[in-house]
Amino acid sequence: MSQQFKYVVRMFGQDIDGTMKLPYGLAMVKGIGYNTARAIIRNLGFDPHLRLGELSDSDLKKIEEQLESKVIKGLPVWMYNRRKDYESGNDLHLVTSDLIFYARNDIEKEKKIKSWRGVRHSLGLKVRGQRTRTTGRSGYTIGVTRKRVAQPTSSSSTQKSG
Repeated sequence: MSQQFKYVVRMFGQDIDGTMKLPYGLAMVKGIGYNTARAIIRNLGFDPHLRLGELSDSDLKKIEEQLESKVIKGLPVWMYNRRKDYESGNDLHLVTSDLIFYARNDIEKEKKIKSWRGVRHSLGLKVRGQRTRTTGRSGYTIGVTRKRVAQPTSSSSTQKSG
């Protein structure tokens, strides 16, 4: 082996354990799952059984460049994590801070147009149709609240009949 094994690999601003196999190491990056990582590795021609620390700096650079372009060549469109972007209309695959930024913008846009999902987001309630009667409680609401039963007044029984 001409190069030294790297026990910590820096990719996309985060440290990844170099002893992990390549697809699992790539899946540690936000926005890349195991299947997407396998597809990227297959496109670039790497062995999926290699450890992440065994890759050279140029190989890591190839992986980063492919993901930074937001379009992964050879990857089917249905595997992208952002289909038909609102602004550009293109299919994109976002990672790390880009993914968080776009998701936050989508939520803010829905709040602004006051869609059902936007209203639910702004109220801090469940958005995807889940039940809210017993779950999703936050704050002081704990347990079941019952209506108070009115005490019967005994005004008619205390009166003397005359």
